[in-house]
Amino acid sequence: MPLTPLDIHNKEFGRKLRGYDEDEVNEFLDQIIKDYEAAIRENKEMQSHAAGLQDKLNHFANLEETLSKTIIVAQEAADEVKSNAKKEAQLIIKEAEKNADRIVNDALTKSRKIAMEVEELKKQASIYRARFRTLVEAQLELLSQDGWEALERAEVKELY
Repeated sequence: MPLTPLDIHNKEFGRKLRGYDEDEVNEFLDQIIKDYEAAIRENKEMQSHAAGLQDKLNHFANLEETLSKTIIVAQEAADEVKSNAKKEAQLIIKEAEKNADRIVNDALTKSRKIAMEVEELKKQASIYRARFRTLVEAQLELLSQDGWEALERAEVKELY
């Protein structure tokens, strides 16, 4: 067990005939007591300071652990957001591709329908032209018959 300043103060030495000077020994012991008390005080202050530093160290270690966990959670959240964004982008792309396919198919269907209508109109125009030609040729045939010349030579009689 370590000595205390009180133990040093209360220490009594045996006396001998040719011993040390009692006043010098007492002065020296008083100096030792003062130095020892100062060392004990300093030791307590250092222990208190060390405890404070240990508390700060523990605080910062906890803060570091919390920040580390926060960073991990933030990274996981960012990864999840990124993953969700990729999935959403893929869905949007698939939907756009479906819409594009539908639009292209609708355009092809309309194009085919218009092409069929154009062909039908060409057929009808060809038929109309053929009929009109036949009609014109028939009219020309009528005009080229001999009966018209006789009508031109005939006189119109006045009926009045």
